Amino acid sequence: MKSNTLTKTNFKLKDVQSIYHGKVREVYELKNNLLVIVATDRLSAFDVVLPQGIPFKGQLLNQLALHMLEATADVVPNWLMSSPDPNVSMGKKCTPFKVEMVIRGYLAGHAYREYKAGKRILCGVELPEGLKENDAFPKPIITPTTKADMGNHDEDISKEAILENRIVSEEDYKILEDYTCKLFQRGTEIANQQGLILVDTKYEFGKTADGEIVVIDEIHTPDSSRYFYLDGYQERQDKGEKQKQLSKEFVREWLIENGFQGKEGQKVPNLPAEFIELVTQRYIELYEKITGKEFVKADTLTIHQRIQDNLDANFKSQ
Repeated sequence: MKSNTLTKTNFKLKDVQSIYHGKVREVYELKNNLLVIVATDRLSAFDVVLPQGIPFKGQLLNQLALHMLEATADVVPNWLMSSPDPNVSMGKKCTPFKVEMVIRGYLAGHAYREYKAGKRILCGVELPEGLKENDAFPKPIITPTTKADMGNHDEDISKEAILENRIVSEEDYKILEDYTCKLFQRGTEIANQQGLILVDTKYEFGKTADGEIVVIDEIHTPDSSRYFYLDGYQERQDKGEKQKQLSKEFVREWLIENGFQGKEGQKVPNLPAEFIELVTQRYIELYEKITGKEFVKADTLTIHQRIQDNLDANFKSQ
């Protein structure tokens, strides 16, 4: 089957109020506080969209996010209502909080880079001395970031600064912290059952029209989370070896090796065909590993028409 990629959308929907083009998703806002979110095959790293699409990435992300939202709905309410196409989710329109709740169980990725540079306080949280890369924290830490406007980088921020600058009220922030911990706990349990460790992740929250705080966007996907393999984790740590992981970190590492880190003046490298294929395979591996389900590729020969037809059928049936 030929694999076309979905890198931009222009779907015809009734009652569209606005369209937001995110780094990876296209968000169609409809009347009656409804959102249609299309997961594209775009790949972003260092807050930059890379030049080529990754076959099946949008489907993989959307279906993994659906799986996780359904598996956590009993502990934290979410925005999701239905999924009329493998690349599409529909749900309640929410007003997003202007922070992303990042929670970390291990010293990895950005946290490790900051720690290696000598920092011992991250987002107002004191980090213990003597840790090495990928060590577990005594208990998970919450390290929020500002939610950047388009084209800007997310930035670390402390709880104190969030409250002081009235970005989130104290009452709401308590709920965000509580929900973040509950989601991470459930995500950790799901990962462990599948032989994985949920290393760190981020959650976005919003308020529905009637004032309920819910989780929005994706959760526990490779775009928002880092996973290690549980088997052999401690042995690799004891030997000082790199952890076997399922995340986007290998994309970031490849970009760094090829002279790109999202810094001013750096040119985004083209992704070779074999690397694009590797990214698809990694995403499929993570999907199958964490859900325990076989990934069934949707027909991508006429991907735009398929999605349009499914959306039309969905609204006709309502």
